Amino acid sequence: MKPILVAGATGNVGSQVVTQLRARDVPVRPLSRNPPPDGVRGDLTDPGTIASALDGVDTVFLMLAGSAEALAPTVSLLGERVKRVVFLSSGAVDDSLTEQVNAIGAWHRTVEEAIETTGLEWTFLRPHGFAANTLGWAPSIRADGVVRGAYGEASMPLIHEKDMAAVAVEALTGDGHAGAKYALTGTRAMTQIEQVRIIGEAAGRPARWEEIPHEEARAALLTKMPDFVVDTMLTGMRDLVAEPGPVTSTVQDVTGRPGLDFEVWAAEHAAEFR
Repeated sequence: MKPILVAGATGNVGSQVVTQLRARDVPVRPLSRNPPPDGVRGDLTDPGTIASALDGVDTVFLMLAGSAEALAPTVSLLGERVKRVVFLSSGAVDDSLTEQVNAIGAWHRTVEEAIETTGLEWTFLRPHGFAANTLGWAPSIRADGVVRGAYGEASMPLIHEKDMAAVAVEALTGDGHAGAKYALTGTRAMTQIEQVRIIGEAAGRPARWEEIPHEEARAALLTKMPDFVVDTMLTGMRDLVAEPGPVTSTVQDVTGRPGLDFEVWAAEHAAEFR
């Protein structure tokens, strides 16, 4: 059995893909800029650093690293060297549009289009809100139990990284997934206010949401992320107040088991909020 190359092998999703493949006794070649001891070092924006990692590989788990344009040469290399790619894309991609209006969607759709032109067998995973994104609240919850942000009533179904990985593993190892664009979500929509409360309960310490104005939230986020990401996120949150994010059954449909509730994620990561 040929090894599967897993890019981003030390990240939230990639590490789970590695773990779940190994649980099935599938050979894995973890790839990262800072790889684990049993992995290989490589930078997806520099195809020269990953060429040797593709030796004997015909299946790759790929994710965005750097700009979409920077990933294009690597996608071309994959088109020459492998047969199947499972790409961790984004739920922000809208197939009804010829030109993406969401910046994050445009970023990921650019990579999708590059993959489509290679002739590779591909599967696109399009997750919506990541449960792991709430780890950004950990410092403030640990400090005083208060999360300050805008649009606390924004409601979305956050997905566990284990569920994203489980769908990826099915697409990497099984048949019938070629050409699929899987919209992935958590099991139910909940507001940011509810998310904070659930995390506090799991961590065993009270935690609450404190609403702040849009511009104040934007200024705080700009210390961590580029402006186009921040503005896209805040616009999305504003829209989710009026219309909660949709819930899909894709995790159940593809894996044959129910998706994991946010409470499960919070319990598993409770120590990081204490």
